[in-house]
Amino acid sequence: MFLDSIPYLNEILTMSFIAIFMAISPGSDFVMVTRNSIFYGRKAGLYSALGISTAVWFHVAYSIAGLAVIISNSIILFSILKYLGAAYLIYIGWKTFTSKSIVDIEQNKSHLDISNLEAFKTGFISNVLNPKTTIFFLSIFTQVVTIETPIWIQLVYGMIISFAHLIWFITVSYLFTHPILLDKFYKSKKTIERIIGSVLIAFGLKVALTSNN
Repeated sequence: MFLDSIPYLNEILTMSFIAIFMAISPGSDFVMVTRNSIFYGRKAGLYSALGISTAVWFHVAYSIAGLAVIISNSIILFSILKYLGAAYLIYIGWKTFTSKSIVDIEQNKSHLDISNLEAFKTGFISNVLNPKTTIFFLSIFTQVVTIETPIWIQLVYGMIISFAHLIWFITVSYLFTHPILLDKFYKSKKTIERIIGSVLIAFGLKVALTSNN
């Protein structure tokens, strides 16, 4: 099977580069992981990263099935996806902006908490309902993947993209839960909450204005 993959080496290398670029590009996923990490702790950030990397397989599945073309060309389906994603980001952004959490400055500890499942869900939903991700996968599976590309090779591409997202957002979670950054965060918590909330709302509005063209 390894020898069979050699003809697709260029595709694999191209997909790996795209996966890295796709993962590190600033967007709502980045803000969501950052939010959960600094508000609820590293564990919440890690589960959010896992949610995002799992959501990638949802996009891979419908792309392989050829549904990405249907979604991107259907005004109704694309609009449903777009407005659901926008509403979710605006909702989370507003909750963050208006947060009334109690913070113990002396102990550098927030009294907020979030379950592992809830952290996973925020990452998963943020990625699944992002119409730009749908467009991104459409471009990948129409410009990089050919008709001759075997299904198992396409699954390898999905694994590459999912793994790139997982590693990147785990890194983000560890970075934003570093003691030095957390100390600065707790000293300016309300300001940071409002900034992150505003950014999520802005991303929501941007998603709402996304075109499928």
